[in-house]
Amino acid sequence: MKVRKFAVADASFERSPGQDGDIFAGNVIDQRHGGPITIGFGRYAPNQNLDEKLAVDDVMLVLEGKLSVSSAAGTVTAGPGEIIYMPKGEKVTIRSHEQGAVTAYVTYPHWQEAHE
Repeated sequence: MKVRKFAVADASFERSPGQDGDIFAGNVIDQRHGGPITIGFGRYAPNQNLDEKLAVDDVMLVLEGKLSVSSAAGTVTAGPGEIIYMPKGEKVTIRSHEQGAVTAYVTYPHWQEAHE
């Protein structure tokens, strides 16, 4: 694999697995590219909720808007330039606020393989 750069426009967004809300993920690097991690962008419409038991370690960097992640340990909220780490096995609720959100994410291992 070589050094590469990506923008949100490079992502092909698809609805997140197992949900019917306005939440979309677009991988730009994943198992098809031979690397050990998945990298992509997320797009959340306003006031959406996603309940998930994490099958992978997941890191989200908020680029636009605001997200809150609730777990048994409490709730954290992040805005532009802030990072949320969600460990594998954690049960979380990810909530977008009134302005929605755009994120960049990194997962280990590949989230698509973990959801199959």
